Amino acid sequence: MYDAAPDVGGMWRGIGMTIDTEDLLNSILESLTRIEYIRPEEIPNIDLYMDQVTTFMDKRLRSTSRNPGDDKILTKTMINNYAKNDLLPPPVKKKYSKEHVLLLIFIYYYKGILSINDIQTLLSPITEKFFQNDADFDLEDIYNEVFSMEEEQVENLKKDVLDKYKKAWNTFGEAPEESQTFLKSFSFICLLSFDVYVKKLLIEKLLDEMKPETDGAKK
Repeated sequence: MYDAAPDVGGMWRGIGMTIDTEDLLNSILESLTRIEYIRPEEIPNIDLYMDQVTTFMDKRLRSTSRNPGDDKILTKTMINNYAKNDLLPPPVKKKYSKEHVLLLIFIYYYKGILSINDIQTLLSPITEKFFQNDADFDLEDIYNEVFSMEEEQVENLKKDVLDKYKKAWNTFGEAPEESQTFLKSFSFICLLSFDVYVKKLLIEKLLDEMKPETDGAKK
């Protein structure tokens, strides 16, 4: 059993882990520390053609992908599909505004966990009320508010990951020694997966409450 606790910085001492395991944890924590979002002031203030939009998104978000050398961050087909499914307002004279880019960033983060229909449920009210509304409070204000809040969560997230890692590495102490490293990693993945599952379930419940009633459902 591993009794020593990790410090917040991710350095583990005296708990018998292999160097590879320690390196893995440190790599995870470093990746969390490097999480950043595209700030509105970094988005060009001029309208962009589709090729310019995909180039901008690729340059800024490629480091967040699982396989940076192969993954497609955003393609013309994706953008056309988003517009077709009413996730993205149509461009004006084939050009996309800064607010189009802000919506595409939201979609990029949502698409890994939500269906197209769920993203539509979430973004449609935002688009209808705040997209290019020429008001004092607009889509850029919403973007800034949400992402500044998420920035503050990084340290809490790091602590949570450390806690789950510690719990996982205290499992399977009676398993065959040659299988312990794999089984402890399996425990860690299970803990993280359950966390994602529960939060996804909560998100789906909230989205179901947001959906407008159909005529058949109205009393």
